[in-house]
Amino acid sequence: MAKIKTAIVSVSDKTGLPEFARRLQALGVQIISTGGTARLLRESGVAVRDVSEYTGFPEIMDGRVKTLHPKVHGGLLARRDLPDHLQQLQEHGITPIDMVVVNLYPFQRTISRPGVELMEAIENIDIGGPTMIRSAAKNYMHVAVLTSATQYNEAAEELEENDCCLDQKTLFRLAVEAFRHTAHYDSVIAGYLSKISPE
Repeated sequence: MAKIKTAIVSVSDKTGLPEFARRLQALGVQIISTGGTARLLRESGVAVRDVSEYTGFPEIMDGRVKTLHPKVHGGLLARRDLPDHLQQLQEHGITPIDMVVVNLYPFQRTISRPGVELMEAIENIDIGGPTMIRSAAKNYMHVAVLTSATQYNEAAEELEENDCCLDQKTLFRLAVEAFRHTAHYDSVIAGYLSKISPE
């Protein structure tokens, strides 16, 4: 089973998040977060560490670059069963990140609005979110990845019943759902762009 000690949380759809985050906090999970998600959690009484404080690097380019950093992806991709990986985490001051809670910019909702401009659609193509999802899902043996509010309660219940640990079957299922999620997201983007004639 994987022990969940640190989670990174960055969501567009914030449905159910404060309640879930409070349950994580009650279990002793440290939460790293970004922008509007961090503000919401603080307003809901949840202790949060800003990702920019953790990485030592500010969010830049209107938020295009927030989580694309070795301290994030090293924390997600490090195998906990390899001493060399653990040593590199220590050498570079990287905290292992055991859970990703991410849902993506609402690209499909954006393009469904009448008269949406191409550049607005492009700005709603999420980059950091899918990258974190894929990093976590690749390392599913050690990292949990949640991409929907519908997964929060079940995950929280399992954590509460198992000393803040998740079973390997749960981790694998979440990883499969995560890759399915990013595959669908990319297919929607590709379908939209394939119908556009750039000027």
